[in-house]
Amino acid sequence: MAKLKFGRMVLSMCQTNCYFVSPENQKEVVLIDPADQGGQIYEALKSKGLQVAAILLTHGHFDHIWGANELRRLSGAPIYAYEEEKEVCEDASKNVSDQAGRPETVAADNYLKDGAQLDLAGMHFQLIATPGHTKGSCCYYMEKEKVLFAGDTLFEGSVGRTDFPTGSMGRLVHSIKERLLVLPEDTIVYPGHGDETTIADEKKYNPYCQ
Repeated sequence: MAKLKFGRMVLSMCQTNCYFVSPENQKEVVLIDPADQGGQIYEALKSKGLQVAAILLTHGHFDHIWGANELRRLSGAPIYAYEEEKEVCEDASKNVSDQAGRPETVAADNYLKDGAQLDLAGMHFQLIATPGHTKGSCCYYMEKEKVLFAGDTLFEGSVGRTDFPTGSMGRLVHSIKERLLVLPEDTIVYPGHGDETTIADEKKYNPYCQ
């Protein structure tokens, strides 16, 4: 199994985690949730000799997409999202960017189905639909590496808010229990905000997982 390299930039006024991952000694990266300043993301990676092969969105909220269009324009990398999130991605009121003062929409190049398998830059990802934070929220799972990019579905000790358009706490808790807590307990969870955690720790300590 190839060793992977992970990086994180914390961007936007919401302190959103923007992750990039690549096989060791390779130049192509997959970037998850370009939160803001797409040009800054592009230049930072370029300065390290890295190029963006694909952009994955966990959901369409403004603080996860503000950098998406610019990063796609500069890098040429396609954007992937869960098909149920199309409405949120492409509506500035539903993705709350209009309320945040910078209306933005993004149309993904590829809208994927639940369970979609992606082979990108020499790595394998599976889309896991986790509706609740928004109706089309999803996570990206790297099974062999036991890594989960959870977006705003699951945080260390907490979960994403559900008071924005299309959110539902009932659906969110159901998604976590039925789709995420069944993963291996040593799976590392990289959330959209805050520090990384594990499935084991969330089962033990997260009140929403009880």
